[in-house]
Amino acid sequence: MNRCLAIFAYSRSFHLPTTRITGTLLYSHVAGPLNQKTYALALCRLLSYTPPHHRRPPDPDDPSNLMREDGVSVCSQMWIENFREPDRTVTNSTSFLRRFELWVLSYQKVCADEIGTYVPRSAIQRSALEDLLVLRNAVLDGRFKWGARLDFFIKSPKDKTDYASLSKRKIKAILTTTQPAAFQDKIVQEVLFLILEPVYESRFSQKSFAFRPGRTAHTVLRVVRRSFAGYLWYLKGDLSTVLDGMKDSFVIGALMRDVRDKKIVDLIKSALTTPVIKTAVEPPKKKTKRKHQKKRVLAEDEPKPDPYWLDTFFGFAPEEAEKQPSWGHCGILSPLLANVCLDELDRWVEGKIKDYYSPSKSDVIWNSPEGEAEQGNTSWPEFVPTSGPDKTRKMDYVRYGGHILIGVRGPRADAATLRKQLVEFVDQKYMLKLDNDSLPIEHITKGIMFLDHVLCRRVVYPTLRYTATGGKIISEKGVGTLLSVTASLKQCIKQFRKLQFLKGDRDPDPQPCFRMFHATQAHTNAQMNKFLSTMVEWYRYADNRKKIVNFCSYILRGSLAKLYAAKYKLRSRAKVYKIGARNLSRPLKEKKGSSPEYHNLLRMGLVESIDGLQYTRMSLVPETDYSPFPNNWRPDHEKALLEYINLEDPQRLDEQRSLINEQGLISPQDYISMLVWNYKRNALPVDHQLSISSTASITATEQTLLSGVENQTSTEEHMEHRTTTRLIAAQM
Repeated sequence: MNRCLAIFAYSRSFHLPTTRITGTLLYSHVAGPLNQKTYALALCRLLSYTPPHHRRPPDPDDPSNLMREDGVSVCSQMWIENFREPDRTVTNSTSFLRRFELWVLSYQKVCADEIGTYVPRSAIQRSALEDLLVLRNAVLDGRFKWGARLDFFIKSPKDKTDYASLSKRKIKAILTTTQPAAFQDKIVQEVLFLILEPVYESRFSQKSFAFRPGRTAHTVLRVVRRSFAGYLWYLKGDLSTVLDGMKDSFVIGALMRDVRDKKIVDLIKSALTTPVIKTAVEPPKKKTKRKHQKKRVLAEDEPKPDPYWLDTFFGFAPEEAEKQPSWGHCGILSPLLANVCLDELDRWVEGKIKDYYSPSKSDVIWNSPEGEAEQGNTSWPEFVPTSGPDKTRKMDYVRYGGHILIGVRGPRADAATLRKQLVEFVDQKYMLKLDNDSLPIEHITKGIMFLDHVLCRRVVYPTLRYTATGGKIISEKGVGTLLSVTASLKQCIKQFRKLQFLKGDRDPDPQPCFRMFHATQAHTNAQMNKFLSTMVEWYRYADNRKKIVNFCSYILRGSLAKLYAAKYKLRSRAKVYKIGARNLSRPLKEKKGSSPEYHNLLRMGLVESIDGLQYTRMSLVPETDYSPFPNNWRPDHEKALLEYINLEDPQRLDEQRSLINEQGLISPQDYISMLVWNYKRNALPVDHQLSISSTASITATEQTLLSGVENQTSTEEHMEHRTTTRLIAAQM
């Protein structure tokens, strides 16, 4: 009985149904003494009992419940909405700022930059998601502060510092010296960039090309080659001082023309106004001879340093692309904000282009009243035939970052008037003083330097062939000008000298690249081949591509030959070329009689395969890319967006459906299927003998069957054929 009471009390404490348990125990007590086996079975049932599970409502603060969609699909939705209505004022960006999917996507992008590898969403730890949610809530509640040094809502996966145990000296050093942007600042910048980029990409002018997706320096060169043929006077302006910084009020005013969301504007305003702590620049110390140091081993989550060829190539960046804007704590938002501010200049110049256009009927290239017609020969757009004295007056403009290029076809006085108006506009709008020296007017014959390429004009005399009234083909010599875009050899030498690959101007002499001294011959050649491949791609649209790439190959080959001569003690470059061949593909360290031949070692897998240097001869360099460039060019992602929006329009969809119902699908495949269907439907079983005897009648029958519906005389068959065609079209 004591056992029954104990189990009853145990079950009452857990709110268990006691009727069944106590009844069984009492029955056992009445029938006889409770045996050990029955008692053990009852106790196991009791202990294994689990109360019924009641489903709880989802926790709104659980990060897993907030990720309903993929971050990329949310971004796509924003791009589609903004390109569908590019002129609307944005007032509801805070709703996207609340989307946790964008924060996770930003975290993945920043982590990829920090640790060098992409982290899938399924691999993000729950603690990181919780910290990310806290950061999002702090931004929405106004508790987030830019440039924090000690208090973080979320830390980088690389940051293992315990800030609570730091000494006062280290804390003071952190608070008073220049520090890289905090990890949480980069995440907030990335989220703002994801929200604002589609808003302004749908509004920006097609004349600006820097700091925008799908538009590169190559795009500018192709646009210049396509659209600037025939211009005589050029204005080249440098507004890069605007990229150093602008007044906060002007930036916020330019931003609020299109974005009126208070939360977004306040975040960017605080990023611009929060002071950035910078250490005073100290004079460089004298270099001291360092002792031998051990090779540093990278940590597991530490990204590898940039390869030598990539680091070297960035030294070849043109002057127009060297300066990157950095305003306050905006980070990656700074280039976007710079384009927002300079967009007013683009719109102003576009208005001047429309006002200045004056077509002439006697001009052979631009004589359309709208000014949008194709120019001259579309297969050779850089060729401009010479016309009479009365020419069309026209103007064009491109901007790459803070550098502008304006081409004018007309008298020099018009270019001078435009320069005066441009100086007044920049002074009034951007508070920037320009003079005639900073906006020179140059003639095309002198050559205009832009993006390390020289724009010049060549007079050519092509043979023009045309058909006379009698059908006779007449050939005669024509006169015209050809726009030439050539790579600047002077700029190339300047860049090589800056990277310490050569010395001298008139007769450049290659210098050994001792930075690769401890690398193997195979690794060194592979690095230089990547660098040469990148240079070939950079000069892809230059008229003198073969010459400039051959010069780069000569400099790099001479530099490597001097390096190998010093490394393997071979005295001169001639000795290196004699052993290693012209492209340095043969091994230089093996000596005769001391080791097996290189081919035997390579076959046994004991040595690396050495690739020779590329483009050692001018004939190996690819030709210049002269592929035609469309007049109203757009990047591929913008064309896809506009096409998707056009197809999604319900009015256009109804038009397409009505056309299909009325006309059917008229394509070669549909036409063939119609012929085959008519033949099978109208074919009659004909006796073999009759077919042999009446060949003429069979020929007539085949012509009738293959002619389709138009040759049938019966109205019923005609209607039946139309119905069948519509059914086939609908099925296809």
